Amino acid sequence: MNDERHTAFGPDPDLENRTGQMGDDPEMLELRADAASDARDAQLPGDRQDNELEADEAAAAEQRRQRRYLIKALLRSTTFMTGFIIVLFWVFMAIFSTVVTQDPYAQDALNSLKSPSPAHWFGTDDLGRDVFARTMAGARTVLIIAPAATLLALLWGSIIGLTAGFWRGLTDDIVMRLIDVLLALPIIVTSILILSLLGQGIAVMIITIGVLFTPVVSRTVRAAVIGEREREYVLAARLRGERSAFVMAREILPNITQPIIVEGTVRLGYAVFTAATLAFLGFGLEPGSPDWGLTIATERAFLQIASWTVLFPALALASLVVAVNLITDGLGRTFSR
Repeated sequence: MNDERHTAFGPDPDLENRTGQMGDDPEMLELRADAASDARDAQLPGDRQDNELEADEAAAAEQRRQRRYLIKALLRSTTFMTGFIIVLFWVFMAIFSTVVTQDPYAQDALNSLKSPSPAHWFGTDDLGRDVFARTMAGARTVLIIAPAATLLALLWGSIIGLTAGFWRGLTDDIVMRLIDVLLALPIIVTSILILSLLGQGIAVMIITIGVLFTPVVSRTVRAAVIGEREREYVLAARLRGERSAFVMAREILPNITQPIIVEGTVRLGYAVFTAATLAFLGFGLEPGSPDWGLTIATERAFLQIASWTVLFPALALASLVVAVNLITDGLGRTFSR
């Protein structure tokens, strides 16, 4: 007797044969595939975390390599090092001038308007004060006002530029129209107006120059942000659901530091010149300060009979501005490689 049961598609194996061949059953294969998939999913978070850690370590190593390369390139740059040494000299004098020179405020009426000599290397002014000591000490106010005003402008300008460049649309249009209005105003006239309203003092000059340079910095930052906002890493951060502030501060800002640094050095040179100009016009500083701009303004009446009272502060101011420009040029060339 034949125990096989026939179906429309052929003989149906008995229960024992089907049990022995359970591994080939489609349902069992599907179950095994699901189990393998679940096992892979269980291991995936750990693998993903390991991959992310490896990617972070690789990115950090690349950043360190780039920093080392930039430092070595800057140290090999004659232009950058020349400017850096001059600026470092003036920073040293701004801090320790009273230690290595005479008192810049000491007056000696009997030795007024004396020409340069071993006793007074740069001569004396109309009150008998040592011009060399006052020239060295004059760097102090400039190197306080200019860097602080530049940092303030970079802070405000970066915030405005990031906001306008990232959001675009109506926000960008409104912000940039206001920036255009501010840029249309003459710098000196605007600064004199602000100083006339707020009064004199180093803090007021810092705020004034910072406000004047903010529009220019914001335009530079905005242009850099526009070039970065459509890149893959920004799109990936936005797809992850990151907040706009996080994307701007943690994703975009670190990738536009180079143009911001170059812009900062450019603004620093202008800030030195602007601070000296405002002091020359009699705004911001108290009379008697050894500031270069104020000294040139007060001593220019003696230019014909005692040119050294004006010449040396003017040369000191020019050397600092040129040194900052050399640093800017060296940074620009290094970053462009």
